[in-house]
Amino acid sequence: MEYYAHSLEGRPLKEWQKLEDHLRQTAEMAREFAAGFESGDWAAAAGFLHDIGKAAPEFQAYLAHENGLDDVGYDGAGGGRVNHSSAGAAFAEDVMKAIPGRTLAYLAAGHHAGLPDWFSDPTGNAALSVRLAEGRENLKRIRAAVEVWSSGCRPPAKAPPFVCPNNYHFWVRMLYSCLVDADFLDTETFMRAVRNPGFASLDELRKRLDRHMAAKMANCEGTPVNLARRDVLAACRKAANETPGLYSLTVPTGGGKTLSGMAFALDHAIRHGKRRVIYVIPYTSIIEQTAAVLRNIFGDDNVVEHHSNLDPEKETERSRLASENWDAPIVVTTNVQCFESLYSAKPSRCRKLHNIVSSVVILDEAQLIPPQWLIPSVDAIRELTVNYSVTVLLSTATQPALPGLDPKEIISDPAGLYERLRRTDISMPPDLNTVVEWGEVARRLKQHEQVLCIVNTRRDCRELFDLMPDGTIHLSALMCSQHRSEKIDEIKQLLKNGNPVRVVSTQLVEAGVDIDFPVVYRALGGLDSIAQAAGRCNREGRLPGKGQIHVFVPPRDPPRGLLRKAAATTREMGALPNYDPQAPETFRKYFELFYPRVNDNGGDFLKSLQKDVPNVPFRTAGDTFTFIDDTAQRPVIVRYRGSEPWIDRLRFVGPTREIMRRLQRYTVNVPSRMVDDMIADGRLAFVDEKKAPGVVAQACMRYNDVFGLDVYAAQLPAEDLIV
Repeated sequence: MEYYAHSLEGRPLKEWQKLEDHLRQTAEMAREFAAGFESGDWAAAAGFLHDIGKAAPEFQAYLAHENGLDDVGYDGAGGGRVNHSSAGAAFAEDVMKAIPGRTLAYLAAGHHAGLPDWFSDPTGNAALSVRLAEGRENLKRIRAAVEVWSSGCRPPAKAPPFVCPNNYHFWVRMLYSCLVDADFLDTETFMRAVRNPGFASLDELRKRLDRHMAAKMANCEGTPVNLARRDVLAACRKAANETPGLYSLTVPTGGGKTLSGMAFALDHAIRHGKRRVIYVIPYTSIIEQTAAVLRNIFGDDNVVEHHSNLDPEKETERSRLASENWDAPIVVTTNVQCFESLYSAKPSRCRKLHNIVSSVVILDEAQLIPPQWLIPSVDAIRELTVNYSVTVLLSTATQPALPGLDPKEIISDPAGLYERLRRTDISMPPDLNTVVEWGEVARRLKQHEQVLCIVNTRRDCRELFDLMPDGTIHLSALMCSQHRSEKIDEIKQLLKNGNPVRVVSTQLVEAGVDIDFPVVYRALGGLDSIAQAAGRCNREGRLPGKGQIHVFVPPRDPPRGLLRKAAATTREMGALPNYDPQAPETFRKYFELFYPRVNDNGGDFLKSLQKDVPNVPFRTAGDTFTFIDDTAQRPVIVRYRGSEPWIDRLRFVGPTREIMRRLQRYTVNVPSRMVDDMIADGRLAFVDEKKAPGVVAQACMRYNDVFGLDVYAAQLPAEDLIV
């Protein structure tokens, strides 16, 4: 009897994909993906097992029914969809036993629904221990077919030597990635989906970078800043020849970290046979700027952006597929995408993990890893560098003291480099407990023609802005991404032309936004944030003297949690004798004091994955490990410039990938309880509960061209208006 894995609508049976072909092709592709971490046979076995349940008469009847072929001779009348993943899980668990059987059972059972927990969850249905019972019933009906194919699904008796109880969960996710991506790719190929025709080689990309850097250096002035940048680049290129592992690049803001780090990554990748460069950035608000720089150098086709604010006009079918599995030479992504994927149980997120193997990963602004998840994040970095042939570069001006990691520093004398690139003076208040009222802050700002003031919350930003003269520019996350981008472009142009420009902003400008003011004011916060604010001042060193950074104590404390603890740590640092707020050793001391203040549940989280191997709670862990609390805030689609037609399409068509990607640039995150209140009084409304359930958009409330979504009538507490 012939079995089929996939059908083609309107095509005869002879053109359908045979199940045996799909299993074999998926297995071989998965084997290739897992070879980089000594696990090819394991991934191949999972490939052979994952879809054997499709040999069930019910599934074959379902395919026939869906294609109008109910009379082709299969048992049953067609019915609905059939659970085809649990049969392979049951075969692995019952026949192979022990670690091999349980490992392959997780992979087979989860290849569509996600890696399951072992023990029963509250519903009692999703856990692997429950699903195996159904799988055993399904297996009885296809035993003959399974016996024919089972010779291809025998993994080694033991896991690779590096696998132990502490990293078993990580290894299983990597295997899962190989299976899921191979399954997707083989299916897409059969369905004639567009595949990537190929990218430029890393050698070619390095040549493009070399040409760009040569032109840049030929055209730039021989200023102290530019000379220091050349030395940073030279140090990075020299370090690229060293052995793979964990590196740090400690360079002040404006010191050329982005392109020097990329030079290190490409040189190192070519020298040591790495496959790609993955550039990880903390915020979506700055990722587009970095990606634009890299695309200009390497070409649009070779740089894939993977983040929530991607503009669909930049996205092609080729880049979409590459972003799903990071199959591109240069990937630019966010902390959220990278680290949450490493602990996820979802196929869509895990699919790309195997393409991190044998790569160079640049962690830009490494100090912005959420402290509450520091332990599992550090563990993932260690695991990648030790067991998966990944070189990681921690790149930042404020290098954190990450516990348990000992990176090799690329800059031989960071303190000396900081002195060479010292372009600002930071004035700390003599008493870090004496408050300066907003009226006094506004008076000081008005004395400057060009000045930036950075505050801790959206409410603070609005209150200070209201005291400023006409023409002042407001920046906060109550403005949608499209609106903020336009304002930042306007600020850059005003600065370039030498025009007066005063800006009041939240922290969203502090990391990676290339603006250059002569004077910056900063509300008291974490010392790393103060240093990042300094990076927006005299960035190019063009002032006759040093730029001026003025730190002040605002009328309202930072919100409870990380921001308040960061400010408290800065106060503690202020009590130390003769400390330099711009010296690299100061930041290390700051983080040594700051991290113990944080309520870090990451240790317990990691133990939950390690304590009862192989009975691992994959799904629970994946749901728990989130850098951003999705329950605390909800996205609201705003009516700003080009969003109206897309809101209308969403209402009538429902959420498609293109529509939702378009609208991501027109969303503002609002506290969840406030969203509920504004829906109740009509200021917000659901777009369409049938076509787009749960999607909320601006209704009768106002979106202001100056400061964005007007939420202040709700009188929110400060804690709800961060950034």
